[in-house]
Amino acid sequence: MCFAISELTRANILQATSQKRLALAIIDFLSNSLKDGSVSSEDAESIEIAKSCIADTFHVDPSDQAALKDAIGDQSLLSIYGVYEKLKGKSSTAPMPGANGSKGSASTPKPSGPTPTNPEAESFKSQGNAAMQQKDYPRAIDLYTKAINLSPTNPIYLSNRAAAYSASHKHAEACADAELAVSADPKYTKAWSRLGLARFVLGDAKGSMEAYQKGIDYEGNGGSEAMKKGYKTAKEKVQEEEKESAEGSSERDATSTTRGAGGAGAGAGGMPDLSGLASMLGGGGGGGGGGMPDLGGLMNNPMFASMAQNLMSNPEALQGLMNNPRLREMVQGLGGCGGGGGG
Repeated sequence: MCFAISELTRANILQATSQKRLALAIIDFLSNSLKDGSVSSEDAESIEIAKSCIADTFHVDPSDQAALKDAIGDQSLLSIYGVYEKLKGKSSTAPMPGANGSKGSASTPKPSGPTPTNPEAESFKSQGNAAMQQKDYPRAIDLYTKAINLSPTNPIYLSNRAAAYSASHKHAEACADAELAVSADPKYTKAWSRLGLARFVLGDAKGSMEAYQKGIDYEGNGGSEAMKKGYKTAKEKVQEEEKESAEGSSERDATSTTRGAGGAGAGAGGMPDLSGLASMLGGGGGGGGGGMPDLGGLMNNPMFASMAQNLMSNPEALQGLMNNPRLREMVQGLGGCGGGGGG
């Protein structure tokens, strides 16, 4: 009985301690909201009253920096909640490739350091690292997930799981974890490298280049060789895509211009100018009025009709028609028949 009471008392003490830490974190959030302009100066008095009420109710001292450090470490309540929201969103919907990625992402407050370590979480991380060395990626993912459940904002655990996801060819999940990691601590450069890789494999070369550049910036001194190599590879891919896009645009413009020129010589209803074609083919002798060949006869000939339709859809085929000796003989023959009938 005494043991049960002792355990209950211990649980109550732990709960009270957690509540005090949360109260300090809320007071810190309110103070920062005034400093960064999130709350107008007109509401400053209300904020101060709220801070005072929370401090009195939970018996905490907002000026105690050691207690505040113990409560939230180097992070802030807003950054912790921001990562929580991302984790919550990830669990309810499947992550999208570029979804990411680098485009249109909401601004997330960036803490200045990693989350204080949790011994149990560290144990799971170490086991996960061992599983990675053995290339047992599903087990590594499971172990890193257990570590993350205990410390959701730890960038190392998130980045390690991103690496395990990439090794398992689950690049969308890797991208989501890496984005969470850089939000939790942008100074942890491995996370930028893993984000760059995931985005590249997902086809977001520009987003990959941006991630590697961030990694280089945070590493300082021009960045590591691995980070620079990743950046170079992504940049070359971006340049290649831009070149292909430009060439494709030029080809479309050229095709449009050619078709426009072909249309200028067309007859009514989009038909090619058969009289001009007949003249070029040498069929100007007799048949129709003014020395034209019998156009009705021409169009009733399956071979000529097919060529005319081809000419309508591809004006460049005109040169080929002009050089076709069989067509020349056919048109001249039709022209000769027309001449006999007119005599």
